[in-house]
Amino acid sequence: MPCKKAGDFQRRQQEGGFFTGLIADARSIAKRDPAARSTAEVFFLYPGFHALVYHKVAAFFYRIKLKFIARLVSQIGSRRTGVEIHPGAKIGSGLFIDHGKGIVIGETAVVGNNCTIYHQVTLGGNGHEKHCKRHPTIGDNVLIGAGAKILGPVTIGDNALIGAGSVVVNDVPANATVTGMKARVIKIDGEYTDEHGELPSVALNQTNIPDPVAQELSQLKAQMEELSKQIKENDSKIREYESIIAKYESSEDKK
Repeated sequence: MPCKKAGDFQRRQQEGGFFTGLIADARSIAKRDPAARSTAEVFFLYPGFHALVYHKVAAFFYRIKLKFIARLVSQIGSRRTGVEIHPGAKIGSGLFIDHGKGIVIGETAVVGNNCTIYHQVTLGGNGHEKHCKRHPTIGDNVLIGAGAKILGPVTIGDNALIGAGSVVVNDVPANATVTGMKARVIKIDGEYTDEHGELPSVALNQTNIPDPVAQELSQLKAQMEELSKQIKENDSKIREYESIIAKYESSEDKK
């Protein structure tokens, strides 16, 4: 698969000052976390929020080409928070990293606004090419469950839900719910999908996807025809045996 340029996946982030953005992020986390008692608690005590602070500093040095310092800041943040975010990753506003231990976000990853990421999540790559898009692009309002692995330059649509422990290697449409290893779409806009990841109304209109009800009826019809054939064969044999028995009894009576 040809390598895509990282610039094709860049996302506009909300403008604002450094501290203004941090306060907005802390308020967003406080509203979405039922365990948070105040914005101050998030600001001073939440390691997921601290990881964002380290990342903003590291990303600044990364943008001005001081990449060694950027990686140094990133590694310090990783050791202190348990969250490893590459300085080159692009993070939107309002990211909520809940119980962030073990989270890894790769260099060319893009995370949209108001997303939620739980512990042990990996936004990783599946190639070794340089200067290209190797990591996922996450839309707005996406929730990624604990232990999920999203690998390669895939795109996760807005409002998607990624189930805990899922391994995602293909694009996920907006408003979809995916789960499993390998992850598949189980729900779109609140409606459960079939085994192909399609909505039932869509699947029935596609000629290349068989109707499961028609398949069952066809199988039942074939079984009934086979049973009918066996019954006729057995009936013919029974009549043949009856004829032989009748001839035998007739010969015995004459004796």
